[in-house]
Amino acid sequence: MKRLSNKVSLITGAASGIGRAAATLFAREGAKIALLDIDEVGGQAAADEIDGLGGEAAFFRCDVSSAAEVERTVNAVLERFGGVDVLYNNAGIGYAAGITIGTVDDIPEANWDRVLDVNLKSVYLVSHFVVPAMKKSGGSIIHTSSIMGVRGLPGADAYTAAKGAIIALTRAMAKHLGQFGIRVNVICPGPVDTPLIAPMTSNPEWLRRECGGIPLGRIGKSEEIASVALFLASDEASFMSGAVVVVDGGGTA
Repeated sequence: MKRLSNKVSLITGAASGIGRAAATLFAREGAKIALLDIDEVGGQAAADEIDGLGGEAAFFRCDVSSAAEVERTVNAVLERFGGVDVLYNNAGIGYAAGITIGTVDDIPEANWDRVLDVNLKSVYLVSHFVVPAMKKSGGSIIHTSSIMGVRGLPGADAYTAAKGAIIALTRAMAKHLGQFGIRVNVICPGPVDTPLIAPMTSNPEWLRRECGGIPLGRIGKSEEIASVALFLASDEASFMSGAVVVVDGGGTA
């Protein structure tokens, strides 16, 4: 039996990278997929791919840092699918983006606000509008943080702050929402080969240095993170909530 048969999964940042890999994997395991992203071309292509594989998916263009857009989109998802069983808050600005670079003494306020809006506020907003519907039948919420939320990343203070806050938020949500049968967990990936860090992975020196600090000797793949998300979404993780799952090839060890 498929692990997510007839479950409705809402995935943010689903047009590429980890989000797209998760959408495809979840669909193969029987889930109906609501894909949210600001990338209309990539998001629709991902939905079409799932439909072509015999799954059921719908793309919704949404800026997850905007309360009005998130509310409108979640309402549309609920109208289209009737509920949400799995919420995967995955959208974010990657730490390779120039906007994330800077320490508290030099990062412009506008950059700080943008990074926290997309990486942290979005988790609040999407959860805020999905949780009331999820309370009716329980479910699984998964957040994407980063190993940088665990150990810190010098020179990317806004990104590190947002990712660390997601871990704390996960624990608070897990304690509150357990009474409604809702599990909340967070994945902390190490470096993963996605379009977000393409400028870095294309640099042989960066790649050599990064892999040198990872016991498994390589960076991760989107599908490897998606597999962990699938486990957390499924009943196989039925007694897991408030967990911080590091997936980094042993780097933080």
